[in-house]
Amino acid sequence: MTIADVAAPHGTSPEVAPGTTGTRHRSGLDRVSVEWVKLELMRVAYATRGGFLARRDPRAVLGWYALCALAPWFTYSTPILVVLFVLALGCALAARIGPLLLGLFTLGLVGQAAYVLVLVLVLGGDTTALDGLLQISLKLGAVSLASMAAFVSLDPEKLSDGLQAMRAPAVLGFAISYGYRMVPLLIDEFHDIVDGHRLRGAPHQGHGFLGWRTIARIGRIAVQAFYPLFLNTAQRTRTTVEAMETRGFTSAGPSPAGRRLRLAYLQWRVGDTLLLVVSVAVVVAVYTVLPTP
Repeated sequence: MTIADVAAPHGTSPEVAPGTTGTRHRSGLDRVSVEWVKLELMRVAYATRGGFLARRDPRAVLGWYALCALAPWFTYSTPILVVLFVLALGCALAARIGPLLLGLFTLGLVGQAAYVLVLVLVLGGDTTALDGLLQISLKLGAVSLASMAAFVSLDPEKLSDGLQAMRAPAVLGFAISYGYRMVPLLIDEFHDIVDGHRLRGAPHQGHGFLGWRTIARIGRIAVQAFYPLFLNTAQRTRTTVEAMETRGFTSAGPSPAGRRLRLAYLQWRVGDTLLLVVSVAVVVAVYTVLPTP
């Protein structure tokens, strides 16, 4: 959808520029841009995609994640690990993980498998070594998918409140919540600094052989943006700390009344119990039915 599509009245079509056949919809690699990456990070950090885990109590989601993260490490059976990986993949898709995270996960998993396979073949390894490497990849993949499904479904506020409801230190919940909120801001700040360098600097004369001039210029700008990025981040951190201290964060943290007031909206429902019961039943069934070495 373009700006003209939004501005046009309902039932009418926007004007088409002369010499064109209509609005061109972006697809494939045309969608990949800095703005798209920033929007994807914002959706990840603030859990705006929804999903079946986003409607659950954060304590139930954290319990589900602990079960799914620990289950693959208690077996060396490849069939069990394959089933756990497939189940984790299904949960990740049901949690509506964005294409950016899924693409990075797939790229990393395939790249790791490729270079490990080449390394084993070069060193003269046999099928036993390949089976062991496959098990490690399945374990790491299942844990990674469960992590993405859980933490993409929890916004910083719910995650912090869930940890506090489970008697975790208040500083831990604040650190995680603050880290979640700072990632999109860091990306936005870095983008602004890079745009400032590009506006003030002279354009390079051609891309050079294999684009070496462009690569060198991007690397130089990235290095030059390092110091102002951390300086601006420190300034944001100080402002945030002063604002929280003004609102009584330090004194309200250990207070029982403040804790009850903050966690009053959390409600353990039937769906949360079903989530944990079904997850435990599935893991037990997989370990019982499938063969183990």
